[in-house]
Amino acid sequence: MKKIIIIVAAFFVVIVQTNAQNFKAGIKLGTNVNKITGKSFKEQFTYGYHVGAFTEIKLSNKFYLQPEVIFNQINADTSSDFKKLYNVTASTVSGIKLNYLSIPILLQLKINKFLSINVGPQFGILINQNNSFLQNGKDAFKQGDFSMLGGVQLKFAGIRVYGRYVVGLQNLNDIDNQDKWKNQSIQIGVGLAIL
Repeated sequence: MKKIIIIVAAFFVVIVQTNAQNFKAGIKLGTNVNKITGKSFKEQFTYGYHVGAFTEIKLSNKFYLQPEVIFNQINADTSSDFKKLYNVTASTVSGIKLNYLSIPILLQLKINKFLSINVGPQFGILINQNNSFLQNGKDAFKQGDFSMLGGVQLKFAGIRVYGRYVVGLQNLNDIDNQDKWKNQSIQIGVGLAIL
């Protein structure tokens, strides 16, 4: 049994070593400049942050697959229309904070040695929201979000500097259909490949 474990472990080490040039992994962090569109929210951008991990899998000399797992914080402020639409007091709806576990799956097109373009879908799972932000016992925001994103990335050895635009495709309003809420974000950050 011990010999089998050693052989299997050695086999995986050889595979990883053989494919090491085709696989990178690392950590990333950055700023979110975001807003939630809809007449219930103020037409202004607010700040949040994101932190997570990424991998790069080489598909060819020009194309890479870049799946990520990111913790995203989104902040927003409601407008006076929210109070009118949903007949609530101002104290229960100010300063909304949403935390998402986001999973972007990006296709990376390498333009040259330093520059690449990233595009792809992003799936978000709402981890928590303001507990005071409830309507008739229901959560105000849907538990999931689907977005598309696109951006550019600069690569210097193991360091990645990126900028992205994220546009939500799904209505986040889980109260009713009076107003459609969609997320928009600009993400700016730095990543470091550690494997």
